[in-house]
Amino acid sequence: MKNTNLSTKNTLKTSEKGILLIKNFEGLRLKAYQCSNLVWTIGWGTTIINGTKVKSSDIINEEIAEIFFTEDIKIYEDIVNSNIKISLNQNQFDALVSHTYNTGGSDTLFELINSQSNSVKICHWIENTYITSGGNLISGLVKRRQIEADLFFEPMI
Repeated sequence: MKNTNLSTKNTLKTSEKGILLIKNFEGLRLKAYQCSNLVWTIGWGTTIINGTKVKSSDIINEEIAEIFFTEDIKIYEDIVNSNIKISLNQNQFDALVSHTYNTGGSDTLFELINSQSNSVKICHWIENTYITSGGNLISGLVKRRQIEADLFFEPMI
């Protein structure tokens, strides 16, 4: 007998719009660099390669950067898909994947969304959390969070 009480929440994938958002903010670097949190990073924001942290001497080409990005984004899509228990539209999913790609994910944000907190509270949280590094406000993170919040609340056409 089929159980009709099971959730039918879809597993989403990042759209081209979401991918462009992430790539725009991450930027492509073919030689390892330290991000604002002093984590060695390469490609489109990759910090781990085959289970090993990126090293200062790492150098890649664009083809390898794309492979790393494809592997990385699946990880962050899985985090969002497994932590969000309600249905999302594509814009909401893309905004959360971008946020999670940059931050690793936030239980607090996931809880706000799952509990369907009011939009003002969710927007305020997105725009005002994870915008500093080493105690300093990072303008690029402020801009990214504003765009992620705008996308999260942008109606689907």
